Amino acid sequence: MTASAVCLIDASIYIFRYYFSLPERRFSEPEAYGTDAVYGFTGFLLQLLERHRPQRLAVCFDESLETGFRHQLYPLYKSSRALPDAALAFQLKACAQVTQLLGLATFASQRYEADDLIGSLYASCCAEPAPIAILSRDKDLAQLLKREQDCLWDFSADVRYQHDDIKAKYGVAPGQIVDYLALVGDAGDDIPGVPGVGAKTAIGLLRYFGSISALFQRLDEVAHVPVRGARTLAAKLLAAREQIQLAQQLATIICDIPLLQKPAQLQRAPVDIAAFTEFSRAMGWTDALAKRARKLT
Repeated sequence: MTASAVCLIDASIYIFRYYFSLPERRFSEPEAYGTDAVYGFTGFLLQLLERHRPQRLAVCFDESLETGFRHQLYPLYKSSRALPDAALAFQLKACAQVTQLLGLATFASQRYEADDLIGSLYASCCAEPAPIAILSRDKDLAQLLKREQDCLWDFSADVRYQHDDIKAKYGVAPGQIVDYLALVGDAGDDIPGVPGVGAKTAIGLLRYFGSISALFQRLDEVAHVPVRGARTLAAKLLAAREQIQLAQQLATIICDIPLLQKPAQLQRAPVDIAAFTEFSRAMGWTDALAKRARKLT
């Protein structure tokens, strides 16, 4: 990844990775809240800046845990996920704070999810030719890829999926991800799928018809698609039509939130070394990360 690339970061993926993987209570602040996830997330950001020197970045956080528009559409959306307790909420807030101290543009919303913020930033940045890297492991974000130079980047594994790689990995093209999720559902987001339609069936249908819209226009052809249970599939799809339409709405990333006037607004600002050092000590850390941050200036 070159320094000219725009990096759009899905913060939650990395925060939760460190929250659940680092040794418990390795670090803490004076009120006795653990700060391990903040430490891991800060190390991740520093590693990205040290190794790749990107100049334009945005870090997007999830704050619409119960207030987002998808919850209004479907109250059971993400209902199986526990809300952050006080300890985790403290670390989430601290992660947003340290992102700003490192000079990185930070975005959050009570109405829209991080995916929507990333989608809208991606759409704005596509106005310029610089490649865009979306740092996440969330396959939902693959739907955004429109250009060959852009990628979905699993930074921890250092694996990058460009437009054509998505079809090789998931069996469907980026533009079919929403329809795929509408058919199979998304257990992580509590979006139900069509009964009797699994991944292989959904892939087979989308390869044959191209989209759910075309599928319903040619429903009489479903029996001829080479997938298991094809003869009874049309009736199942027809019975689940309203559910499929709702799932499409829930799975579609919003890309028109007015967040930027121009991509240059994502230019990285200088690290506030004094404030970063003070923050590190307040988190109960040594000055090791502050020394790394100082080298970025």
